[in-house]
Amino acid sequence: MDKRNSIFLSIDWVTILLYVILIVWGWFSVCGACYDFSHPDLFSWESNSGKQLVWGGTSLVLATLLMLIEKRFYDTTAYFIYAGMILLLLVTIFIAPETKGSRSWLPIGPVKLQPAEFAKFAVALALGKFMGQYGFSLNKTKNFATIVAIIVVPMLLIIGQKETGSALVYFAFFLMLYREGMTGSLLFTGFAAVTYFVIGIRYSTEMMAYIPVSIGEFTVLLLAMICTMGMMWVYTKNTVALKIMAIGGLGTTAALLLFSSYVIPFNFCYIMVGINIAFICYLLGLAFYHQLYKYALIAGFCAFSTGFFYICDTLFSHLQDHQRVRIEVLLGMKEELRGAGYNVNQAKIAIGSGGITGKGFLNGTQTKLKYVPEQHTDFIFCTVGEEEGFLGSAGVLITYLLFIWRLIALSERQPDTLGRVYGYSVLCIFIFHLFINVGMVLGLTPVIGIPLPFFSYGGSSLWGFTILLFIFLRMDAERNMKRQ
Repeated sequence: MDKRNSIFLSIDWVTILLYVILIVWGWFSVCGACYDFSHPDLFSWESNSGKQLVWGGTSLVLATLLMLIEKRFYDTTAYFIYAGMILLLLVTIFIAPETKGSRSWLPIGPVKLQPAEFAKFAVALALGKFMGQYGFSLNKTKNFATIVAIIVVPMLLIIGQKETGSALVYFAFFLMLYREGMTGSLLFTGFAAVTYFVIGIRYSTEMMAYIPVSIGEFTVLLLAMICTMGMMWVYTKNTVALKIMAIGGLGTTAALLLFSSYVIPFNFCYIMVGINIAFICYLLGLAFYHQLYKYALIAGFCAFSTGFFYICDTLFSHLQDHQRVRIEVLLGMKEELRGAGYNVNQAKIAIGSGGITGKGFLNGTQTKLKYVPEQHTDFIFCTVGEEEGFLGSAGVLITYLLFIWRLIALSERQPDTLGRVYGYSVLCIFIFHLFINVGMVLGLTPVIGIPLPFFSYGGSSLWGFTILLFIFLRMDAERNMKRQ
């Protein structure tokens, strides 16, 4: 049979093998997390392991069906699928019953499905369709604004369902945009924003020695100056302007610091804000004089950097108590081993107790005694660490690494924009889920409640990841096929 006319000969079986390994491994982990010695039947529908087995089996059936749908179907219906999913997300806000404080689960017979998990593939298809049109350029403001809208609209609807964690996953699409030519300054701005937030919030209440200046506020404003000058050097090479800003900005700040430390102690941060405002005015003047928009963009970055700390401080104070405490625990501002930090602390104990080789299948004491809340969903990785030890945990991560590497290879060999954009969207979503989920179990990222792909218990997430993956595998399988 001609390989170019056979889907099942063209499909990437390496990726499918990794997919099956992860699903099977995940099922054993769910068994370990949920096993009840008083009801030892692992295959009963009454047990989570039995339900997960059904979800895994139906996922394989779903994967097979998806392999029968041609790529041109998605190319033709991408916008319709996206619009339908947006409508479903909107309706969910009003008709879904409240479950654990959110309205994101729709009951369908004996099961519940979460539309937010399925909206990811719809967004990826819409992005691929839009970016694949003739003459598309990411540098056009109209195009970029449309792409941002495609990503942000479902995020807002999911936040409306009170599922902030699921909404944050959609930021992964911006990593794909970087691969497609988005300027690195936007990623740098995002990185700077995270840095400002962490330093500003963490040290907002700590004062410098002998002077009434907040360490967090001072550091963020100083970083704003330094980063603005760094962007000046990278994007304009205007050494004269750079020297003026360095002498005027850093020199004045140093003088203020010395004066406040040895003469009259006072809070000079408001003067630093004034310096940054002077930077903004100077950059806008350069933009007008040289007729270069780059200066205006750098001025915008400076304005963003200056105001971001104060915006974050206000928003942080208005977060819900449990959200604010989780961030404070993560940043080391509080230590609540019985409160917000309980889950993470117990997960660390479970992973650490596994040692090198683990305690063995169904022998984990932390998991059997239910010390870790949500250990079969968001904190499933702690079960792997306890029962399979360091070797098992490393094996899981290596398998994910191979899976991600394979998705990169498949994405790069796509012959058109639709396939490449969709492939990198899938890749970035998997990376985001893996990094955040494992990170929150280890106490490295906030606890935002997102599943570990193919491991965490739940039909919606398993089906959602399966749909994401196998639409892409079908696209990849058609890359060399002859059209009849």
